[in-house]
Amino acid sequence: MAKFTEAQKEGRRQEILAAARRCFARNGFHSATITDIVRESGVSQGTFYLYFQTKDDVIAALADDRAEGDALINAIAGAETDPVVGLTILFDLHGRGLADAARADEQRVAVQGWAEALRNESIRERLTANTARVQREIARLIERGQQSGQFRADAEPNGVARALIALFRGLTLLSAWDGGFDPALTAKAIEDMARGALAPLGAARNAKADTP
Repeated sequence: MAKFTEAQKEGRRQEILAAARRCFARNGFHSATITDIVRESGVSQGTFYLYFQTKDDVIAALADDRAEGDALINAIAGAETDPVVGLTILFDLHGRGLADAARADEQRVAVQGWAEALRNESIRERLTANTARVQREIARLIERGQQSGQFRADAEPNGVARALIALFRGLTLLSAWDGGFDPALTAKAIEDMARGALAPLGAARNAKADTP
C-alpha cells in the first residue's frame, strides 16, 4: 500500500479544514456536525478521525492556521527598514483579506470564533495569544518610528496598537455582515487615524495649516 507523503497528509488536512470552514460559516459552530464536515469534505469518517478527534479540535486548528497567517504578515511588516512602510504593509495585507470575497467564509468563522472564545478556554487562549503577538509587532513598529522621529514621542505604542486591532476587528465584523468592505476607503480612514495618533505634533500642525 502506498504511503502518503507529509505534503499529501497536510493537503488532506487542509481539505478537511476548508470543508469545516464552509460548514461553520453556513451553520455555525454548534449546528454543524462532524458528519456535515465529513460529507462536505468528501473523505470517510475514518479518515477524518485520523486528523481530528473532536469538532473542538477542528475549531482549534482553524484558529491556529489563522494565527500562522497573521505571523507571516507580522514578519513581512517587521522586516521593513522604514517603520511607516512596515505599518502600511501590515494594514494593507490585513485589509486585502477583508476585501477578498473568496475569504468571506473565513471572516464569518473568525467572528464566530470570538464568541466561542467566551465559553471555550482553549480557543480563548489561542485567540488572545495571537492578538498579543500582533499587538507587539504593531507596538514595535510604532516604537521604531518614535526613535526615528517619524512618530509622536508621546504616543503610547501599546495603546495605539490595541486601538488599531480593535478597528480591524470591527471591520471584520462589518465585512462578515454585509460584505461591503471598500479597501481604498478604509485604507484612507485608517491612514488618517494613524496619522492623527502618531504624526509628530509639529508636522500635524503644519498639515492643518496647509489645508485650504
